Amino acid sequence: MALILPCTFCTSLQQKNFPINRRYSPNLRRGVTTTTCEFRIPVEVSTPSDRGSLNVPSHKVTVHDRQRGVVHEFEVPEDQYILHSAESQNITLPFACRHGCCTSCAVRVKSGELRQPQALGISAELKSQGYALLCVGFPTSDLEVETQDEDEVYWLQFGRYFARGPIERDDYALELAMGDE
Repeated sequence: MALILPCTFCTSLQQKNFPINRRYSPNLRRGVTTTTCEFRIPVEVSTPSDRGSLNVPSHKVTVHDRQRGVVHEFEVPEDQYILHSAESQNITLPFACRHGCCTSCAVRVKSGELRQPQALGISAELKSQGYALLCVGFPTSDLEVETQDEDEVYWLQFGRYFARGPIERDDYALELAMGDE
């Protein structure tokens, strides 16, 4: 089955008056607006009895929120992100980008396992040390994690590159850069 939706771009164009170039559009008459653009989106239709047949296991996730001094316990299905599932249960956890690119939702795994194929915000080295991102993490077992300070994780990941001491300001290079703008 396909769900047919009108193209929102074309619909918004219909509401505006654009001059028509008759040389390139001889079939268009004044005062006539047409659109033939539409998206066909395949949609699965299920009945309530079908929905229970997809036995997706759920796991108990315990998050020790160090910054707030709170412990959260909630259930997360294996096919849902931990952060999204927590939010749907009115549990507030730290986050920023929601795409696995930063370290705002970084945690350290105390016990259990999770899968995080899209966690770009932390290196493979940190992943092997037990760090994970809640926004793109799927639980694969019961899980206990502890939130981390974003700056700590950032330093663990990039500190060795900045450990040579403070960077000296180069006013001449700054002038050149400002001149390029």
